[in-house]
Amino acid sequence: MKRVTDLTMTYHHGVNGFSKEVAKTKDADGWNASTLTFYSHVGTHMDAPFHFNVSDQTIEEIPVSDFVGRAWVVDARDVGARGLVTVQHISESILKKFVAGDSLIIWTGWSQYAGIQKYRDELPRISEALAHWCIAHKVKMIAVEPPSVADVNNLEEVTRIHEILLEGVVIIEGLTNIEALQTDCVELIALPLKIEKGDGAPARVIAIER
Repeated sequence: MKRVTDLTMTYHHGVNGFSKEVAKTKDADGWNASTLTFYSHVGTHMDAPFHFNVSDQTIEEIPVSDFVGRAWVVDARDVGARGLVTVQHISESILKKFVAGDSLIIWTGWSQYAGIQKYRDELPRISEALAHWCIAHKVKMIAVEPPSVADVNNLEEVTRIHEILLEGVVIIEGLTNIEALQTDCVELIALPLKIEKGDGAPARVIAIER
């Protein structure tokens, strides 16, 4: 039996950067439809290298093979507000089984703060050493719960960490529901909207446990 878990945040009017307005109604027009407006990095989303000018590669140019693969769940719940997720958070058991092309899901529990200012302003961050480790070990995707892999209020830091990772790692931000996973090894699927010249895009992210 396969167990499929949704790791994607729901878009609603309370999410800053997203709005949904009625465009058509069944009674008046024959069908229901909406006009959606969203910031490209709101909610659960993916970054393209163009986001920080690491390269000209935009979201629709990333190979779809980069959106699917084996992922390890790294338990970093001991990292508090503004803390750093380090290489040491990757357990010995994961390190023994990790191979190039695997991905990492960083479990911090931070999604519980979504909707309040703490979620953005006090987020745990990926350390520079871990970012370099991901490049050196050919991590395919790194997926985190906070809205960013680095401090969005520190331009130097947020630029540096993105510039390191986007040299070869697909960045997924804004995950939720990681606690529902029952194993530390899943198949991760993260599919962004295919937006021409997109610096990033909302993504539907699921985990499959076999």
